[in-house]
Amino acid sequence: MSESKKVLVAEDSSVIINLTKNVLLFENFHITAVKNGKQVLDKLENEDFDLILMDINMPVMDGIACTKAIRKLPDAKKSGIPIIAITGNYKNFTLDDFKKAGLDDYVQKPLDYDLLLSTVKKHLFK
Repeated sequence: MSESKKVLVAEDSSVIINLTKNVLLFENFHITAVKNGKQVLDKLENEDFDLILMDINMPVMDGIACTKAIRKLPDAKKSGIPIIAITGNYKNFTLDDFKKAGLDDYVQKPLDYDLLLSTVKKHLFK
């Protein structure tokens, strides 16, 4: 059994955090949840993750600003981590906008859990 993949979920809605955890824990992923982009950066300072699920609209620091900050990190492993946007107002953004910000992919709310899982797996097991 390979070591379980570590996924950081950045999301200010505890409902979505819990649902996401349920889906990913079922696949034996190790989940850490934070509520905003600043907490993501704090976590990344001390821990390694295999993938980040990033809500776009969060207090303190939003997902776009946080992703840009991650992409500028000096540590190549951390700056290159796959980041998947979770967004409710995807109409305001195109995939191109997400790519420019450094996001690898996105899943829109309300979350389709099969899609969420397949998107996560696609980036974790390239």
